[in-house]
Amino acid sequence: MIRVLIVDDSPLTRTILRDFFERDEQFRVIGEAGDGLEAIQKTHDLNPDLITMDIEMPVMSGLEAMHMIMKDMPTPIVVISVKSNAKTAYEATVQGALEFYSKDIFTPSMDEEQRLHIYKTLKRISRIKRKRVDAEHTLPLAAGKIKTHPLRAVVIAASTGGPKALMQIFSGLPADFPVPVITVQHNSSGFDKGFVHWMREYTPLEICLAEDQIIPRKGKIYIAPTDKHLIIQGGHLALIDGEPVQNQKPAADMLFKSAARALGQGVISVVLTGMGSDGAEGTVAIRKAGGITIAQDEASALIYGMPKSALETGCVDMVLPLQDIPYRLIALATPLSSI
Repeated sequence: MIRVLIVDDSPLTRTILRDFFERDEQFRVIGEAGDGLEAIQKTHDLNPDLITMDIEMPVMSGLEAMHMIMKDMPTPIVVISVKSNAKTAYEATVQGALEFYSKDIFTPSMDEEQRLHIYKTLKRISRIKRKRVDAEHTLPLAAGKIKTHPLRAVVIAASTGGPKALMQIFSGLPADFPVPVITVQHNSSGFDKGFVHWMREYTPLEICLAEDQIIPRKGKIYIAPTDKHLIIQGGHLALIDGEPVQNQKPAADMLFKSAARALGQGVISVVLTGMGSDGAEGTVAIRKAGGITIAQDEASALIYGMPKSALETGCVDMVLPLQDIPYRLIALATPLSSI
């Protein structure tokens, strides 16, 4: 049984979320709080397995409450807020939030597939024990592999825990990084624009939502929009409104496989924290095409599902702690033009 504390100043929203959880027998709502201060007290008193946290509340904000909770009694927290607070919701990553959802998706008309996917995500999040973020370095599996072909792009896959991981990678890349970085971050929250806006404060590179038929350029980071597959096609980025792949849309496998076809030996793939196996098949494709493949190590990954699945294919060249990945990308990059 997963014991849930709902934190929101709106009684209506608390009722909607309670109804949402009560539709799955593995969840039990053990308490509600109407502001951040009450959330801290009830976390002490009830010791929940999972907290849903609003951002803007009276008395004490969600961000302030998260800071105190994660300092004194670390607990898995999911932000459920309005889209207009998207930037602030991502700021909650710094305080320890593990996932983000927009309030407007929690309606009686919610698609059943989406409902089941959110349940699955929350169940996995509720089992996360807070981990050290300064894990010891591990040696890459193929530290001696040298990039002999011109690098043309970096493609990245991330899911749960990804925003904070991407923040660390993007902040470690210089403004003159010589190739485009193309990223799929699973984002069912609808906060894709907020993610881009938030990330601009943490990287010297130009970052934007990917658009159809644009040519990716060096010194830029492109983020796949919510609910569109992002691929590389004929030297351009293309957005595809197809079916989900392994329950993901956007799917990193779609991006990685297209990069393997379009760029061959000129691509590096990176699989970061997240549940599931998205990115594993794409890792195989990139390795077969002659590119270099990287996976985040277990110690630094919030959820090891995606990196582990990539590693199990036998096609990962390097396993690196998160803090080493930007430096390895810089070392592998060559001052050539982009796609």
